[in-house]
Amino acid sequence: MHKFLVFTAAAIVAAFLSGCGYNDLQRQDEQVKSGWSEVINQYQRRADLVPNLVATVKGYAAQEERVLTEVTRARATVGSIQATPELINDPQAFARFQAAQAQLSSALSRLLVVAEAYPQLKSDQNFRDLQSQLEGTENRIAVARNRYIKAVQEFNTTVRSFPTNLTAMLFKMDVKPNFSVENEKAISAPPTVDFSKPAPAPAPAPAPAPAPAPAPAPAPATK
Repeated sequence: MHKFLVFTAAAIVAAFLSGCGYNDLQRQDEQVKSGWSEVINQYQRRADLVPNLVATVKGYAAQEERVLTEVTRARATVGSIQATPELINDPQAFARFQAAQAQLSSALSRLLVVAEAYPQLKSDQNFRDLQSQLEGTENRIAVARNRYIKAVQEFNTTVRSFPTNLTAMLFKMDVKPNFSVENEKAISAPPTVDFSKPAPAPAPAPAPAPAPAPAPAPAPATK
């Protein structure tokens, strides 16, 4: 009799959890975590390319110290943020992560634009390989971010919908932060870099030469 009651109670609980969306929330939460892992993986892949890329550019354009420093600092900022699974449940930490990645994206864009001014650098095989790897990684990042965005949208919709919102509140499952539209626009916007150098100031015009003194009048002839 006891076993029967336990079995019945378990069946009732299972039916309740299934009907209230608990299983959907768990499935979607796992999709979000999986999507986030792929985002982190691709961002890490990009960060790993930065040191070699900076070193290669520096070999041909050491005078571009400001841009090289910006990329190095941006990478250091990205590395200082612990991209743990808990980060996707912390809107403030997620915003800091998003801002750091956007900063690195912008710095890398400026670095590649700078490279356009150095034909020898552009023809370097190592640089071309690194640039190709970076472009491929940026594409993978875009795909991973898109999958994560969709997974979060699905999860957040379930969390906000009735009656699954009651289940979410019961199990303390809140909406998750997502990549913002403003950030997507900022990342896709190409940086503006002006390589034109200011024209040198015109040299002052030479002072006009003094007018020649009038010739002295001839002395009168003597008889």
